[in-house]
Amino acid sequence: MNYRTLAGQVALVTGAGSPLGIGHACARALCAGGATVVVTSTTDRIHDRVAELTAQRWTAIGLVCDLMRPGAADGLVADAVAAAGRLDIVVNNAGMVAVGGSLPDAPLDDTTDAMWQEGLDRNLTTCFAVTRAAVRSMRPQQYGRVVNIASTSGAVQAFHGDVAYHAAKAGMLGFTRAVALETAGDGITVNAVAPGWIATASSSADEQAAGALTPVGRSGTPAEVAAVVRFLADPSASFVTGQLIVADGGNSLPEDRTWRP
Repeated sequence: MNYRTLAGQVALVTGAGSPLGIGHACARALCAGGATVVVTSTTDRIHDRVAELTAQRWTAIGLVCDLMRPGAADGLVADAVAAAGRLDIVVNNAGMVAVGGSLPDAPLDDTTDAMWQEGLDRNLTTCFAVTRAAVRSMRPQQYGRVVNIASTSGAVQAFHGDVAYHAAKAGMLGFTRAVALETAGDGITVNAVAPGWIATASSSADEQAAGALTPVGRSGTPAEVAAVVRFLADPSASFVTGQLIVADGGNSLPEDRTWRP
């Protein structure tokens, strides 16, 4: 693969505010490929990420946007196109919680209607709204790449608690396949990446311990997830659509977890 094949393309990466997160790693990989990258976050810290990218002599634009607000996704895509001239690639990474928020962690019996709806809205509806707006922009040019950052949680595995998050991330896979089918004739591919335990700034001690128990013996890095995204965003990946690529260090493979080499 020629890793400068994104020259002249414009990518939108949501949820890219953390310096150690998957979104920022994706932005770096796409910039390195030659794309102009529009990055978003719910806070002004996105401008720090833009400064880090432009310091590498890459082209990046930062937009502050809370995708939980009605109509925000349509406005974001419109602003991205206005700022950069077009839109070729979308990486739907936004989800989890905004800075200063808290992540609900409750089993089924303790999950309220409000918690359920908030989990779906944050982790699935935002993906739907951005993708809908982006595809409308991509169809006339008969080209596009949509990459949804899902999770092994819900689509492949599950952990105790947070049933809304699991449902939303599993729903992202169904959404990916449905949209991939609708857009296949328009030169637009739609795929999902399911990270396992990834070491980010928000990783808890328990998550770090779980990462150490994967078959490869460690958590993954945001850059390793970004490498998969970069492949799916490439023009040469034109025959891959509607797929889920798992990046979990083999964590979803073992049937007998008592076995050790």
